[in-house]
Amino acid sequence: MGAVALAVAVGIAVQRMPSFEELKKSPAGQTIRVRSADGTVFLSLGPNYGRWLSLRETPQVMQDAMVAVEDRRFRYHPGLDPVGMTRAAVLAAENYGTGRRMQGASTITQQLARNVFLSNSYDFRRKLREMILALALEWKFSKDEILELYLNKVYFGGGSYGIDAASNSFFGHSATELSLSEAAVIAGLVKAPSRYSPTADAQAALGRAGVVLGVMVDAGVLTQAQADAAEPANVQLAKETGQNSARYFTDWALPQLDMLIDEGSEALDVYTTIDLDMQRAATASIQANTPGGVQGALVSLDRDGAVRAMVGGTDYVTSNYNRATQAMRQPGSAWKLFVYMAALEAGYKVDDQVVDEPVTINGWSPRNSSGRFAGAMSLRTAFAYSVNTVAAKLGDEIGFSAVANMARRFGITTPVNTQPSMVLGSAEVRVIDMTAAFAAVARGGVSVQPYGITKVTTAGGDLLYQRPAERGSTLVDHWVAAGITDLLQTAVNTGTGKAAQIGRPVAGKTGTTSSNKDGWFLGFSSGLTTGVWMGRDDAKPVGGLQGGRAPAKAFADYMRVAVARRPVEAFDTEVVLPEWQLEEGGDAYFGEPGEEGLVDENGMPIELPVAAPVPNDNGPPPPDGGPVLNQQWIEEQTGRRPPPEPRAPTPPKIQVPAPKAPPPPRQPDAEGIY
Repeated sequence: MGAVALAVAVGIAVQRMPSFEELKKSPAGQTIRVRSADGTVFLSLGPNYGRWLSLRETPQVMQDAMVAVEDRRFRYHPGLDPVGMTRAAVLAAENYGTGRRMQGASTITQQLARNVFLSNSYDFRRKLREMILALALEWKFSKDEILELYLNKVYFGGGSYGIDAASNSFFGHSATELSLSEAAVIAGLVKAPSRYSPTADAQAALGRAGVVLGVMVDAGVLTQAQADAAEPANVQLAKETGQNSARYFTDWALPQLDMLIDEGSEALDVYTTIDLDMQRAATASIQANTPGGVQGALVSLDRDGAVRAMVGGTDYVTSNYNRATQAMRQPGSAWKLFVYMAALEAGYKVDDQVVDEPVTINGWSPRNSSGRFAGAMSLRTAFAYSVNTVAAKLGDEIGFSAVANMARRFGITTPVNTQPSMVLGSAEVRVIDMTAAFAAVARGGVSVQPYGITKVTTAGGDLLYQRPAERGSTLVDHWVAAGITDLLQTAVNTGTGKAAQIGRPVAGKTGTTSSNKDGWFLGFSSGLTTGVWMGRDDAKPVGGLQGGRAPAKAFADYMRVAVARRPVEAFDTEVVLPEWQLEEGGDAYFGEPGEEGLVDENGMPIELPVAAPVPNDNGPPPPDGGPVLNQQWIEEQTGRRPPPEPRAPTPPKIQVPAPKAPPPPRQPDAEGIY
């Protein structure tokens, strides 16, 4: 009666069992393979099934290794191995009461039945169903079909199902190219995928491969000489792609899939902007330069906003909180980017004279980090040395609302107040937003929107999404962007950002908040813009943390690698001023100057007074293309070098004054927030 019942159960199972072609299909569960800018898969989410390989495509050494180590009598039993079951029963009797499971009884056919139809729970009823399904599989399919199903569906750890997925994950190539040693490594994983995974414990995996080779010799499918020549210790594992820190990027980018494609269950290939070499350099620079007990973040954008590297902390495993995209911190003097752009747009020029002196605005009296006041200096010098009093006076003159407006224009989405202290960076911002603002300056005043996904396809290659080309919108006139680039370049060449120099033109700005709670450096070179932040998560002071030290050094260490293969590019700092900056208010000249010179509204020539000779102690005048950096002059202005002896006057020049236009009216809202 038992035999009849078993036969009926097996017959019913055979009738209900899917066909071979249906079993070849991957089970439910969406797989997402994330690819870098060069197409390399650096992260797989969900089950990974690889390419289905027929038995003819599968190397014989892989077949022999799997059969030898998992089911030596596979070709001879009907799905259940009496010899193995007897041995397992004896071991179970010996270990009775220890709580250990019965080992060694499952054939390849039973393992296939469990993987495809059952769960991994261990009880008598599940074991009985497993045996019935194994007999049904043997009844319905040939041995070759069962082995093909097994090799393509068994779990090898790391989310990989099947030998092709395992080979690609562990060795970086298809299973069709497996060597004897590599086949031994993969065959050894089935017993304990997590324990023997090469990505978890390479030595354990290679040691297990040696055991597999010994079993193959014992089974007669391999000679001892062949086993000795295999040398598993020399197996080359796939190159580490930096999945640890790159997870900050994928955690930011992948949630955007919901907005880019319709929800589905198909396996996806997501092509991203990340450059793995840049990502490794970014990770190394943050880990090497961030002080102990301090966190660091880095975002690097290409010209159009493509995120090439993103680091949200010193270690993703320890903390997956992404400080590059989520943390809101005060930017300190890096905020002066918006102050000076608003001043340039209002009519200031980079060589205009300002005075570093005590100032009080609505009861607020800013002070300089040096504790001193240097007196008269140019706007360029004030920016290069991050003079706080000058920034405060500029904000008061042009209007704090104008500064807030400029920050909003350049993509700052966090709350911005219009209190006087805002000019020194009291508003909280995100690293990625500040980096995008600097990238817009590098782009000539054209907006930059950071993005990480360029294309999404199905595993079969069907296109689901392609990012369209975006030209961006103009945020400020080109001459404003050129002027601020001039100032930013000076800050790196001679000012607070000297540590960010990399042997090619760099423009950037440091930022340090009160009590050294935050340190920033943001800058660009050769079309790449990078922002670095460092600080404690609890916002406690950090001794010696200044933007011009560790953050600037991390920026330089990263950028030297990131731009190494890019051509050196000079900055376009040619300032072509608009007409309103070249005309006197109320006394504007009409018409364009012709060969006769300037003319009035009646077409009559205008006689201009000849200005008194002006000594030129600072080298040749700037070329017509715009102002140039003069190291000697800056050092004289800041008291670092004594002025030279007076020379004979140069020939007279005609001087046409270029007054500033009146500042735009302030337009705060009811709460003073933009």
